[in-house]
Amino acid sequence: MMVVNSLITNVKDGQQVRFGQRVEVGGIAWDGGYGMQVVEVSTDGGRSWRPAELGKDHGRFSWRQWSYAFDADRKGGHTLMAKATNRMGSSQTFGLIFNPAGYHNNVVQKIDVQVI
Repeated sequence: MMVVNSLITNVKDGQQVRFGQRVEVGGIAWDGGYGMQVVEVSTDGGRSWRPAELGKDHGRFSWRQWSYAFDADRKGGHTLMAKATNRMGSSQTFGLIFNPAGYHNNVVQKIDVQVI
């Protein structure tokens, strides 16, 4: 069974953004066929979460695009995270669930950005 997962696809780790800039954070989410209920994004390392906008649903087994507008209104480091939850209530984990084949690697991704 495929687990719930998501990726940030348009911002890279270590990227610099200008203070006051609006950053469109985007990515994809998928699961084993139940469909996405929500993708939440954190810009403060997981202390707070806000819902992203979900793109068109193309069917049970398709990836679902999502986007979130992040206002870079504080200088310094920010840790971006995305967490998907499917319609059955299953969501990504914060710790790796090991298995030899690696199929359960659905740990919430962390991307560090610097606001300059």
